[in-house]
Amino acid sequence: MALWMDAGSEPKTESEIADLQAISAIKESAALELKEKGNELVKKGKKHYIEAIDCYSRAINQNVLNNQDTSLLFSNRAHVNLLLGNFRRALSDSQDAIKLYPANVKAYYRAAKACLSLNLLREAKSYCESGIEKDPSNEELKKLAKQIDLKKLEQEEREAHVSKALLEAKDLVSAIQDRGLKLGKAMYREFTGLRKPVLDKNGILHWPVLLLYAEVMSKSCPPLPWDKENNYTREAIELYYEAGSGICLSKTKIIRYLLEGTTASNVESVGEEEKEAADGSSYGMSAGGSSKWVKVNEKRTLHDVLKEPNFIIPMIPGVVFFYVVSKRSSFYKDFRTGNWAPPM
Repeated sequence: MALWMDAGSEPKTESEIADLQAISAIKESAALELKEKGNELVKKGKKHYIEAIDCYSRAINQNVLNNQDTSLLFSNRAHVNLLLGNFRRALSDSQDAIKLYPANVKAYYRAAKACLSLNLLREAKSYCESGIEKDPSNEELKKLAKQIDLKKLEQEEREAHVSKALLEAKDLVSAIQDRGLKLGKAMYREFTGLRKPVLDKNGILHWPVLLLYAEVMSKSCPPLPWDKENNYTREAIELYYEAGSGICLSKTKIIRYLLEGTTASNVESVGEEEKEAADGSSYGMSAGGSSKWVKVNEKRTLHDVLKEPNFIIPMIPGVVFFYVVSKRSSFYKDFRTGNWAPPM
């Protein structure tokens, strides 16, 4: 019988031809039944979507339906894949449906929906336009085209914000580097949040400054019930910074810190990766190999103090720290002799 004929051989007798036609009719009937069963399963709800996809796939694999009917099967399977969130598969099925039958308007709609979900906005708009060309009165396609335009506008606005944030961060880093300032380890972020230095339109660099009262921070000393002994008068207090060491941060890493909390915080590339190699250089340790306290001459400008070779600005969060101590306090001696260290 023709059922067992070798692949590639052609039927020669009327009996063989009749056998093939009968087999083809059976397979066509089976494919149409699978299509209808798939449609019914979709109507039953999400629990039956996988079964529906299986029915459509088996119908397609019968390979007996004409292009238009097979296109509808691909389009139906695309619909279920969209419902399941399988957007890549939905797009592939929609594309196959369009190739088989370019007049399948639903396939254009589903291709556009899949592209929109994949954020392929240009492709989504193209499928919408092609579908509307085939069916100018199709309201679903027109509505979807408006959604795509709105999302495209939102994306362009977001990209503009990202570009602006990235440019501002790069300008800020350049300003910091031009001034010869050094950036190091993180400190006290719980106090400062996302406060960062700002470069204004006149090119002036503004640093957030945090004054820390070392005596209150001491673990061995309970919180002051605030200065009942009147030690912290203006003439009695002194400002210090901690001279220390640190690893030189790359420009890329600094930019990424500065982008935290902005629309560009998750940007994949800041455009500096290929321009630089990891520096790896370290700032020198202070005398004796440990940190020490350096008294600030209050007559000097902040810029001059920050340029000191042993002043390391903590890059996270980019806030300048000074420690306030009182010459009248019993804590003063411990502080000056190095018997106190900031809590970790």
